[in-house]
Amino acid sequence: MSLGQRLAAKRQNNRKQIEVAEWGDDAPLVVYTSALTCADVDKLQRKHKDFMGNPTIAAMVDLLIMKAEDKDGEKLFTLEDKPFLMREPVILISTIAGQMFSTIETVDELGND
Repeated sequence: MSLGQRLAAKRQNNRKQIEVAEWGDDAPLVVYTSALTCADVDKLQRKHKDFMGNPTIAAMVDLLIMKAEDKDGEKLFTLEDKPFLMREPVILISTIAGQMFSTIETVDELGND
């Protein structure tokens, strides 16, 4: 296994869990997310120019579509889900996106992927 493959496996094993009570039935829905990488930020900044400075709600929804996974690592959302996510309460989307952002602890970490 190459170093790159080991780093990718480590990143997958270090996913963060975000509980979303509003999306669960009997218990909160658990959304898994891996750390925000340089490639993720680059992709989002191409579409949303001020993504890292002052992200729009549309940018946050795109982040959720890109990073939200189930426990098996399968994407929870597709682009077809964007209209539904855009109709969710702002506070809910910004809270989830904020927790996804919190996977970055320092600027140095952002550059390590």
